[in-house]
Amino acid sequence: MAKAAGGPADEPLGAATMSEDVAQPAVTSRSVARGLGTTVLARLGAVVEIVAQPLYVLMFGLAGYGLYAVLWAAVNLLENIFDLGMTSAMQRTVPQSAGKTEAAAALRTAMVFGVGPCIIVAALVALFAADLGLLLNVADHDRELVTPAIRIFVWALPLWAFVEIATSALRARMVFGAEIRLRIVWEQMLRLLFAALFFAGGLGLKGLFIAHLCSLAITAALSVRLLARHYSFADLWRGPWASETARNTFWAGLSILPSNIIARLFGDAPALILNMLLPGAAGAAAAGLFTIARKLSSVVQLVRIAFTYVMAPLAASAEREDRRQVADIYAYATRLILAIALPLAAVLAAGSASLLGLFGHGAQAAQAALVILLFARAAEAVLGISAPVLQVVAAFRQQLTASIFGVAVAIGAGWLIVGHLDPLTGVTLATAIGLVTMAAIPMLQLAAIEKLHPFGAQFPAVALRGIAITLVAGTMAMFADLLPDAIALPLLGLIAAAAIWFALRFALPLADRASLGKTARRLRLIGPTER
Repeated sequence: MAKAAGGPADEPLGAATMSEDVAQPAVTSRSVARGLGTTVLARLGAVVEIVAQPLYVLMFGLAGYGLYAVLWAAVNLLENIFDLGMTSAMQRTVPQSAGKTEAAAALRTAMVFGVGPCIIVAALVALFAADLGLLLNVADHDRELVTPAIRIFVWALPLWAFVEIATSALRARMVFGAEIRLRIVWEQMLRLLFAALFFAGGLGLKGLFIAHLCSLAITAALSVRLLARHYSFADLWRGPWASETARNTFWAGLSILPSNIIARLFGDAPALILNMLLPGAAGAAAAGLFTIARKLSSVVQLVRIAFTYVMAPLAASAEREDRRQVADIYAYATRLILAIALPLAAVLAAGSASLLGLFGHGAQAAQAALVILLFARAAEAVLGISAPVLQVVAAFRQQLTASIFGVAVAIGAGWLIVGHLDPLTGVTLATAIGLVTMAAIPMLQLAAIEKLHPFGAQFPAVALRGIAITLVAGTMAMFADLLPDAIALPLLGLIAAAAIWFALRFALPLADRASLGKTARRLRLIGPTER
């Protein structure tokens, strides 16, 4: 059986040196459900971010928001390159090395190799900000702001790397809910508060960049306190710097790095490409429109991210004990994702005109892009849960296949499509095709190489019932979208919630529903006597 961190085939990572190892409990669907609940709450920061976007557009205009979106996309891309994969590496090494010394070594390695390069890159970008600013298309009245904005905002790069690695370290210890206050209160809500205060103080668009930095700095400071609860800071400084765990963490990060970079490209590169394709304010506005569509579609993406965060450490723990546990939670997660993501995407797509109305009349140009991304994210959610399983159970080299094919398909599709459709729709469609391709390939690899697939005897019935509920909910949402926005928006929320409930209640088998525990009883997904 392949070992995730590259240790001997018959020995878990660090087994030779760990005196603290204890027998691990079995990893079941209930383990997934417990972690999922708190992780969803933690990722609700993304929902708060979505709510904030119309306010940013209102305060700073579509072109100004587009400049902010382009620079934040650039920071995200740079962070995913120069963190050297350390945000993902600990998901492999920490769960398989339960000793506090080994865990501290993994954290130290991730911080040194993940944050260090980002500090160097930020300094270089700040130095050459004037030259880099000429590459961006912005509105004429924002041109003078570009260079100082780059010099200020680039320091979000090491701050963001630190926050990402810190929260990844907490998830690696299976502390799934520790991000809730960081992600929702400190990172997102304070960013909105600071942006509103700086806007009222007359700082204009520059205030949005400063607000972003302030929220990240506070989040980074508070994450240190959380790390101290779950990692030994004494071992962090005095432990050996060249231990086996440190080496495994470093090489695990590098092996996952290409996949991480390409996954980030699908999220942020389209905004940069659109900004380069269209001159002046049109380039900034197109980047802003794509970002709006991407943010709204991230409601569906949230489903996949929540499961991915839970599955990576749980699959690593299960693989250490019994491959059959991995197969069980893989199939369970796929069924549950399908029951949530499909009806949610259908309702949001059918109500897309009302959703875009929140961003002003000009945002309606992004409707086609939004619909495309919503269904692509739903397909990615159902298929993409295979990626964290593959990262854990398969050899490092197998993880590159999906990334290479995904980006190649996206580039090929873009070459064929862009020019026949408007740039925004064409770039979005090419991105969506690449996303789905990249999500499907790990599932095929697991089936062909590792003999793991999620399509057991229960899946066809779940899929058929889920699709039927999705069609009904989508039709209802289309009619709701015809109503005035003030009525349509809350009605769409009710339809989405009802569709997900019906899918969970009537598409999933009893055992899947029962695994949700008290939540299933409170939501009446199971009867009082059912278990």
